[in-house]
Amino acid sequence: MNDVGKTVRKRWLAVGACVVALAASAVGTAHAVENLPPEQPLIADLQSGDKPCATGDDTVYVPTAPRLSAVLYDPEEDNQPSESSPLSGEFEAWWTDADGVEQRRTYTTITLSSGSRQYWTTPSDLPANTVVSWHVRANDGQAVSSWSDEGDGSACSFVVDDTNPDAPTVDSPEYPTPDEVFWVDGVGVYGHFTVDSPSDDVVSYRYSFLGGPSGTATADRLGGAVTLSYLPLSSGPKNLTVRAIDRSGRGSTQVRYEFNVQEGRAPVARWKLDDAAGSRTAAAETGAPARAGTGVTFGGPAPAGTSTSSTVALDGSGHGFLTPDAPATDIRETFAVSAWVRPAETGRTMIVASQDAASGPGFTLGLRAQESGPLWSFAIAGARVSGGAPETGEWAHLLGLYDAETGLAHLYVNGQETGETVAATPAEAAGAFQVGRARGTAGYRDRWHGDVADVRVHDRVVVPGEVTEQAWRKPSLVGHWSLTDATDGVSPEQSGGTPLRLGGGASIYRASDDSCLPELDPDCPYVPPPLVGDGHLALDGESGYATAEAPVVDTADSFTVGVVVRLTDAVPAHPMTVLSQAGEHTDAFKVRYDPSTYSWQLVVPERDEAGAPEKVVSQITGADGGEGQGHRLVVVYDDATDSVKLYADGYTNAGATATLPNGWHSSGALQIGRGTAGDGWGEYLHGDVDELQVYSGALRDQDVLALGHETDPCLC
Repeated sequence: MNDVGKTVRKRWLAVGACVVALAASAVGTAHAVENLPPEQPLIADLQSGDKPCATGDDTVYVPTAPRLSAVLYDPEEDNQPSESSPLSGEFEAWWTDADGVEQRRTYTTITLSSGSRQYWTTPSDLPANTVVSWHVRANDGQAVSSWSDEGDGSACSFVVDDTNPDAPTVDSPEYPTPDEVFWVDGVGVYGHFTVDSPSDDVVSYRYSFLGGPSGTATADRLGGAVTLSYLPLSSGPKNLTVRAIDRSGRGSTQVRYEFNVQEGRAPVARWKLDDAAGSRTAAAETGAPARAGTGVTFGGPAPAGTSTSSTVALDGSGHGFLTPDAPATDIRETFAVSAWVRPAETGRTMIVASQDAASGPGFTLGLRAQESGPLWSFAIAGARVSGGAPETGEWAHLLGLYDAETGLAHLYVNGQETGETVAATPAEAAGAFQVGRARGTAGYRDRWHGDVADVRVHDRVVVPGEVTEQAWRKPSLVGHWSLTDATDGVSPEQSGGTPLRLGGGASIYRASDDSCLPELDPDCPYVPPPLVGDGHLALDGESGYATAEAPVVDTADSFTVGVVVRLTDAVPAHPMTVLSQAGEHTDAFKVRYDPSTYSWQLVVPERDEAGAPEKVVSQITGADGGEGQGHRLVVVYDDATDSVKLYADGYTNAGATATLPNGWHSSGALQIGRGTAGDGWGEYLHGDVDELQVYSGALRDQDVLALGHETDPCLC
């Protein structure tokens, strides 16, 4: 057939195809669409192992023959809605062998839907330390895409590195090994550990200090060393384990570097301010003695539960100050300043401690007045961190810390970090250290009115554990009632303090006298043991209770109350109160079981008013049904942190903790087994109670664990 005939035939065929297509469309049959080739794979969708496609100077290094992958697509317009667009991937890799001959490997994947990631696990005999390049294309069974390196694309490359890097060396000028210096100073002093591997392809180091921190440090160049900064938080033997990681991800053998950390060094300046009444100078435990102005009165009362024996009162006048007439430390380096303080007023800014600079203070620690209310404050050269809530007549422990390693200022109030840390750049402050005032442009200002005790200045970081220890106020035991016996309805306190009077349906349940033993005598009745020790208080749920007949703790201040309790009923019919202490109009606190929520609740009204808003926290615990050893419940109110907590069997949680800014004084007696209900008493407990322990002060978590036993915990 000549060319003209071929052309005519093609035209007639085309017309015929159009007629058939139109006819098919008219009866609803799907029409055929010309197949389009798959899309060219994008470099961004390609990976060598878990690393993105790269080549040239960015060639990927891998520890073993990698699994290559690519996401492949078919054009959307090439598909009907019901079609899955199946595609396979055609991979090809090549390299030049040691003889200069090009080698190639190919692989075709299974068929998967468009948009799927396709994989090729390359053969294990790929040569090490050789650049291997690869590309990929998609195949839909009728057509293939362009190779991924065609046009604007590029080949991907990788190198199999089969050699682990050499183990690193570790060196620290601050913390040498015990072979060099056995004990090194110390807690709160930063150490710097230089880690370096002889291998020239190392990119990072994985490290872990004993007790933390741990992580990965990246070198600033290939084969470079890193320096790790470490702040010891506790004393004792320490170690650093580290391994080098090369660019392929291979790791060296682990190296262990050991060193010993001493306890934190003593303050560079400390004034306990416990000098005798009438003194005109404050003796220094370290540093220089401090000269006292005439507005300073020694011999004041100390905060309870601290090691401080007495304090000084500053009258807020121009004569109310103390100064050693010399700087305490170089505030351009790391330092911390702390004190116990009790403001006599909170309506104006007052400074507890500062150090003179050229035309003002280099830093200030104290109280800052503002319209929204006073705050504790630590300021350095224009940077300020504030928090907490000063209260007139209330003791607080303050600590301001500047960490030169991080450049951050911190503020701790009553052992807890408060406010947001801020970046600070201290200026030189070579002037005198001041207690009770701060230097201004025209003399001293912001004079402290109130009491001050135990001022300390450190030239290191005072770590959080040390801050907590400094601020801890040791609780004192008010009473411990073991409830093992009662005479004439009175159960004694262990140390001869105020007894508990039993009322109504209350009695002491005693253990067996061992006159017969059920395991030896079948006629001997079984007598269940008491909750703890030789006896417990049994309450009938109708009129049974016990009372101390007076307040046992000041609920306006920190306190702790613990008790062991077991409910008789498996399904109590109504709420039952195990502990309460009443005010004039309502209970200052109440611990009760709420059967509707299957939980023990601590209920604390915000003020002594009927119907006052209440803080309610709870611990979900099933009713005992008269079986088992009951539950150890503990209430802790911490006035220093404005928090109240309910512990069950030694533990608390977020749902059992609430904020209580202002505890209030209750005048009523401590009640066991009942609480205030309207104008009388109600919510009588049906169950058993044992080991009632009451403290003035807030017990710590570790102390709470030891409550509920016949002996009291050691508050060490």
